[in-house]
Amino acid sequence: MELLTSVLRIGLLANGANRGDNLPVVKFFNPLGAATWLISELDADGDTLFGLADLGFGCPELGSVSLAELQSVRSPLGLGIARDLHFAAKHPLSVYAAAARARGRITEHPDHLDHAAAMLARASASGRSRSPP
Repeated sequence: MELLTSVLRIGLLANGANRGDNLPVVKFFNPLGAATWLISELDADGDTLFGLADLGFGCPELGSVSLAELQSVRSPLGLGIARDLHFAAKHPLSVYAAAARARGRITEHPDHLDHAAAMLARASASGRSRSPP
């Protein structure tokens, strides 16, 4: 399976150019393990992806990963990293990251994501409501 189609690549490059809190564009996973990646950006180099990585150790984190490295991974059965064909992001990456930190793993459960989105909104609102000294 091709990890990135041309359509996905275009979306990721556009997000990489604006460097905002983007919606994840693609979800990759290890079909024989716990590793999952929600990717929101691709650098102009065509290899450096940015997103949320969960390697299954209970500490998901935001960071960069090499597309070439993901493509080179092979399990003992010869399977590689796969793309979730049904993934459709409903929140920006920050919400997925907050929910993952709270749960210790990437989650797509609507209640977990809605709770994380509400917490981020409250934190943002309280930060804006403070007046300078």
